[in-house]
Amino acid sequence: MKKIGILFGQENSFPQAFVDRINEKAEKNISAEFVRIDKIMQGEPLGYSVIVDRISQDVPFYRASLKNAAITGTAVINNPFWWSADEKFFNNALAVKLGIPVPKTALLPSKDHPNGTTDRSFRNLAFPLDWDAIFDYVGFPAYMKPFDGGGWRDVYKISDRQDLWDKFAQTNQLVMLLQEEIVFDDYFRCYCIGSKHVRIMQYEPRNPHHLRYDHGKAPASKKMLDTITKYVLQLNQYLGYDFNTVEFAVRDGIPYAIDFCNPAPDAEVTSVGQDNFEWVVETAATYAIERAKAQKDDSDNLTWGQYVRASVAGSPLITAAKATKAKNVSVSPMDHAIEEEVKLRPKKAKSVSMKKAEK
Repeated sequence: MKKIGILFGQENSFPQAFVDRINEKAEKNISAEFVRIDKIMQGEPLGYSVIVDRISQDVPFYRASLKNAAITGTAVINNPFWWSADEKFFNNALAVKLGIPVPKTALLPSKDHPNGTTDRSFRNLAFPLDWDAIFDYVGFPAYMKPFDGGGWRDVYKISDRQDLWDKFAQTNQLVMLLQEEIVFDDYFRCYCIGSKHVRIMQYEPRNPHHLRYDHGKAPASKKMLDTITKYVLQLNQYLGYDFNTVEFAVRDGIPYAIDFCNPAPDAEVTSVGQDNFEWVVETAATYAIERAKAQKDDSDNLTWGQYVRASVAGSPLITAAKATKAKNVSVSPMDHAIEEEVKLRPKKAKSVSMKKAEK
């Protein structure tokens, strides 16, 4: 019997629905359950063919446990080695090389020295930095956030140079990004599972929470949806994520990838709505079964992205950037009238901060 496990934290609806859906399918010799850990011994398996990881970004013990499970043959969704290495600034740099529009972004060193370091640890870093070049590149207003953070923690809107000095002083040891503000006309959040299943959701981050996914805007054009699908597939296939979301802010008809390092994205029914919840439960369950059937003990059953695979093969890291076609693409429906959206929408100017990395 091959077991599929899900490792999770505070979320409620998705883990149970995921387990139930797999077991309802009654695939021969495949079952699903919540992961249970009572001990971790080096090089010894946990007893799962597949583990879907929804929490190790917050629990280092789980991350180390999943790496140990992977070396014994467990297919971990998402790859814990790559997830440990990845961060938002690299994501943006990769997008630039792939030709995918992203906001102009600069990396800032931490305001305070990391523990165990002194000024002598930074003798290669110019002081002061070329702030004029950084500000000219990014522009104002801008947003500042941790280069590897999420959940809207430590995100600041920056109006000018003095505002940056004031807020940068609050960041302590955090390494920050300074990112161009995108004033947007439309916004999309997209699930991607298995680097081939895509769910496009028009999204309004300023709406009341229950109307962010079904916000009543006119449907996007086929051209826009095709472009977004292409970008979602390229990013996930290069990064190697099995389960991720990508967010786009559309300015002047161009979708800018705002946030695409979300390997444990929100999937609560109360957040995403029933239709999107049904899609993510069904697609994740079907994909986990597919991975369980392909899993082989004592083998590497992880997904490695095209960026890593090209490096190992000694091939050009960025090729023609042609994404494998999606196996299926769906678009979230709308459940109320545009008139309701107009009443509820805040009256302030349309702008986007650098979106959160979801857990």
